[in-house]
Amino acid sequence: MARNGNGVDPFTLEIISESLRAIGDEMFVTMQRTSMSVIIYETLDYATGLTDAQGRLITQGNGVTLFLGTLDYGVRSVLEKFGYDGLKPGDIVITNDPYGGGGTHLSDVSLIMPIFYDGKIVAFAANKGHWTEVGGMAAGSWTTDSTEIYQEGLQFPVIKIFEEGKINQGLVDLIRANVRTPDMSIGDMMAQAASLRIAERRFRELCDKYGVETVTAGIEKLMNDSETLIRQELRKIPPGVYEAEDYIDDDGISEGPFKVQVKVTVTPDKLICDYTGSHPQVLGPVNAGWTALVAAARAIFLALTDPSIPTNDGCFRPLEIICPPRTIFTAERPAAVSTYWETMLYAADLIWKAMAPVLPHRLPAGHFLSVCAPIIAGLHPDTGSLFILVEPSAGGWGAGATKDGENGMFCVGDGETYNVPVEVCEQRYGVLVEQYAYDITEGGAGKFRGGRGMVRDYRILADSAQHTGTFGRFKFLPWGMAGGSPGSRNYMKIIWADGREPLIVGKIARLPVKKGDIVRLVTGTGGGYGDPYERPVEKVVEDVRDGYITPEMARDQYGVVVDPETLQVLELVGKRAQKQ
Repeated sequence: MARNGNGVDPFTLEIISESLRAIGDEMFVTMQRTSMSVIIYETLDYATGLTDAQGRLITQGNGVTLFLGTLDYGVRSVLEKFGYDGLKPGDIVITNDPYGGGGTHLSDVSLIMPIFYDGKIVAFAANKGHWTEVGGMAAGSWTTDSTEIYQEGLQFPVIKIFEEGKINQGLVDLIRANVRTPDMSIGDMMAQAASLRIAERRFRELCDKYGVETVTAGIEKLMNDSETLIRQELRKIPPGVYEAEDYIDDDGISEGPFKVQVKVTVTPDKLICDYTGSHPQVLGPVNAGWTALVAAARAIFLALTDPSIPTNDGCFRPLEIICPPRTIFTAERPAAVSTYWETMLYAADLIWKAMAPVLPHRLPAGHFLSVCAPIIAGLHPDTGSLFILVEPSAGGWGAGATKDGENGMFCVGDGETYNVPVEVCEQRYGVLVEQYAYDITEGGAGKFRGGRGMVRDYRILADSAQHTGTFGRFKFLPWGMAGGSPGSRNYMKIIWADGREPLIVGKIARLPVKKGDIVRLVTGTGGGYGDPYERPVEKVVEDVRDGYITPEMARDQYGVVVDPETLQVLELVGKRAQKQ
């Protein structure tokens, strides 16, 4: 039978490849089914994966897209601290360091386990999950007005939570004493540990079946193959230098805006993303750390090339990232980082914006960008116990060169995540979901229309509660392409039960709300593509019929006067009429 350069025949190589992918998937399902918190088992705000003994990514399960590239950094931080000699079978390390170690913000907690075979480390299993609570100044452990890391919760500086299989009870007691929902936080930690142990068992079984030398040789071949395939795709991108800039609204404390920029240099062998010139780190918590920046660039790099290529360390060898220290993308201790995603997503979006004109078949116009995350916390009206509602929001994606944008989809950072189902939300939290619908508003007009954002209403049922939220792109809209209109903004609207003037904000921290008040969450429409007057009349009529645009928008944005009752075209106006 034919052998490849690593001594593994192609059939065995394929079995090893699929087995490794299956391990990642089984890790993912195990964590979901054993977790205690809604943000894990419903929203899927976590990621799982394997690295080799050097900390190079082998495979990663579904979940949060922009956790891609954080797990291998977490493993390397374990090796830097403990070395191979300092790790034993059964050890599990916990870390959430946002300035290194694969960290993002303190709520995203990683557990990492060395996998031994014949007395040697042959791989690592790793996962990262969003804990609803890690302590700090605000319920839910992230807020928009923290000014240093110490306000944001417990820090786990690459320490062993299990040592040779025995739990560190002192650390568990410390966690319980410092978080508002101890059973949930420790329950999620144990779910993460179960996920790692499943990976250890399955990886050892793979080595038992094919031999550890064959498995490790196969992993090396798979990485090299992914590198080869990625380089082939990279060479299809026109060489050159492409630039983009944008503005982050604010940091929750300072008014902003904060300019961010990227210069993308494409060669036949490399794609270099240089963020030099972006704003320095700021006082408020929108700062991101280095690994968050890397993860953002990696995700878009796959989109530029071919996301179907098996994702491992080999994929990212042609990618180079440059950014000086202490910028808003490379914040250093003790910078506040609890809403880091607002900036991390710009790191991805800037590359997207720079490259979209070059690769319109792969990249559409700008999308609503932000996670658009709320926290509503209070005492449940039925049980009297603390509830903490936290979840991402779906919104509109930009139109492409041949298609309308997607309606109501999660942002580029969230990937395979979900809303909390309405039934679960109403049962677990002190709210009533009174509306969940597409938001039909101005923005996103084009030959191809931007996807619609969403509107969701939470009516407060508790006697009192607090609302925190961060909705980026409140001031700076999703960008259009080729003459398409920008999208619309994200915002929160508080409708008071006592009839006061509603409050409209992009960021808010611990706003007191009372029974009967409504917290309305509105996400933006994506940018449009092409001249709106080139959209076929019949498509405009269909949009009115389907409720994606109003008759007024059809007239003002597309030059088509439509009878809302009969859907007959009454008149063509403006540029539309001139073209006839």
